[in-house]
Amino acid sequence: MLTRRILLGSSLAAPALGGAAAQGAWPERTVRFVVAFAPGGFADLIGRMLAEYLGPIWRQSIVVENRGGAGGNIAAQQIARVTPDGYTALVTTGAFAINPTLSRNPGYKPEEFAVAAVVGGTPNLFVVRADSPARTMRDLVELGRRRAINYGTAGVGVAAHLSAELFFKRAGGVDAQHIPYTGAGPAMLALLAGNIDMVATSLPSAVPQVQAGQARGLAVTSDRRNVALPEVPTIAETGFEPIVDLAWVALMFPAAVPPAVLQRVNEDVARVMAMPAFQRRLAEAGFDPIGGDVRTVNDYVSREVANWRDIVRSINVQID
Repeated sequence: MLTRRILLGSSLAAPALGGAAAQGAWPERTVRFVVAFAPGGFADLIGRMLAEYLGPIWRQSIVVENRGGAGGNIAAQQIARVTPDGYTALVTTGAFAINPTLSRNPGYKPEEFAVAAVVGGTPNLFVVRADSPARTMRDLVELGRRRAINYGTAGVGVAAHLSAELFFKRAGGVDAQHIPYTGAGPAMLALLAGNIDMVATSLPSAVPQVQAGQARGLAVTSDRRNVALPEVPTIAETGFEPIVDLAWVALMFPAAVPPAVLQRVNEDVARVMAMPAFQRRLAEAGFDPIGGDVRTVNDYVSREVANWRDIVRSINVQID
């Protein structure tokens, strides 16, 4: 079974700022958050929420810039090479941990980054248009056995892509073609336009469309139903072998960022995550908080890199 782990951070309680992080002048100017995917996806959602809440704390503007492409690789390549002064950060997802194994040349190494925060995790969702003939996962499988179907994702190698590949491989006999987009937003637009049959995406990226009746959630990749879409069953509840796969969003800097800046950002994100309004918005979007101190979040991402290395090799998927 595909399993993932969430570490509920002990740092969700707002810590007092102290030491060098509190005494330093950073930030003295605008901070830039580079989101590794297009607007409309869950990384974009969390990146903009962080910018909204951290701006008043830092008393500086935070510019959110979307740089999608290559399943998050393009943005990671860029941020790995910027000046490590703490003024440019990467907002990325579990694709960051997947791509070093999935791609022969992702253009970056995980050790080139220092993780400031892992904000939250959410299950992936298999979703179709509201008028799709596939009303259940069983319907989707049968449809794919009768004719070729295509499904979209936020990019090659994102967690939702691998979950879909695993599902179709286990189901057997399904002719399913993967169509990668630059983010979950473009993938959902393609679904609503009727260009693809299904989207495998993080749950928050499709909640508005499902709640508006434009799309239908078929299953979530978690061990229990999500409060944001309680009517959508788990993979296990649809009669297939369980897949438990939680996507996450992290804020990272180049590895040489000053330790005091990394600590300051970690503490300030923890302050934000302790705010009831932020917690409420996180839950409404379908996220569970993760959090943790600097060591905890860096250990978390390191374990994810190792976990996904095993998963990618087990389903024998590689690109370029």
